[in-house]
Amino acid sequence: MNIRPFQAGDEAAQLQIYNAAAANLTRFKPATIVDIQRRVQAKDFDPATRFYAIDNGRPVAYCSYQTNGRIGYPWALPGNESAADPLFTHTLAVMKERGIRGAFSAYRQDWPTINDYFSQRQFTLAREMVNFVMRFEDMPTPTAGSRLNIEPAKISDASGIFALDPSVFRVASAEGLGETLFKNPHIAPGSIFVLRSRSDGGVVAAGLFIRDGSFADPLAVDSLMPCFRLGAFGTEGMSTKRVRGLFSFVAKPDKSLHVHGMDMLCHATNLLRDDDENICYAAQVASDAPVLFAFYQRTFERQGGFPVYERDLTK
Repeated sequence: MNIRPFQAGDEAAQLQIYNAAAANLTRFKPATIVDIQRRVQAKDFDPATRFYAIDNGRPVAYCSYQTNGRIGYPWALPGNESAADPLFTHTLAVMKERGIRGAFSAYRQDWPTINDYFSQRQFTLAREMVNFVMRFEDMPTPTAGSRLNIEPAKISDASGIFALDPSVFRVASAEGLGETLFKNPHIAPGSIFVLRSRSDGGVVAAGLFIRDGSFADPLAVDSLMPCFRLGAFGTEGMSTKRVRGLFSFVAKPDKSLHVHGMDMLCHATNLLRDDDENICYAAQVASDAPVLFAFYQRTFERQGGFPVYERDLTK
């Protein structure tokens, strides 16, 4: 057996491997050749991020990773499970060689055998990404009015937003946050807003509300799917699913956070137009942001979520 990166023509073999290896998992959805071709034909696809174990001239297992550190489970054809560990070890080694400092996995919570695979290989449970919804008829009574100094955010506000609670974000700097929020073609201008201090104009809280009606309905999406949601603070640098009605906010993690969260939520309501139909609030938040998480637990309806396991690659 040898291991090599992706080559044109591997798509059919990968389809066979995944559909055979994952067939017995809960809520399994067979992959299609179109799914795989779309990914490998994307402009940013790097063949060196996908590896195949070759036995007798044919692929019998594959494993992939992303430059943000996300690593996939090593899927193998039944009868070829022995190829999985060497393939996974090789993929981790390549990630380290490329300077990726940490690896993480994200799979369905009801796929315990997959999650156990990672936990048995020095990955530890870091957080759960939890999805929430709120129907408009369930929205709490507003607690603030026009006296609030809320206005559309500018890219120059990125440093103020980042400083509110750097632990919430998955980027290491305000510059990275600015790139993610203000240069994303799927986040419309005006979707991001800030509450400013009347004394010095500093950022007190920041919110984001995505109204695009062409995005997925959060009530129809499987909330256990391991999909990071576009616009949710804490998903920076991830491949994301676009969900309409996505609301997110960040404020200092102190006793004023709940008030500021309601201020942001009420402002999001004010952004709705008459042609915004079939939208409810959706949210996604990490469980390791406890004060922020408590706000959503108290205010929204919990749907489902998925675990994130992490491993340090610098040791």
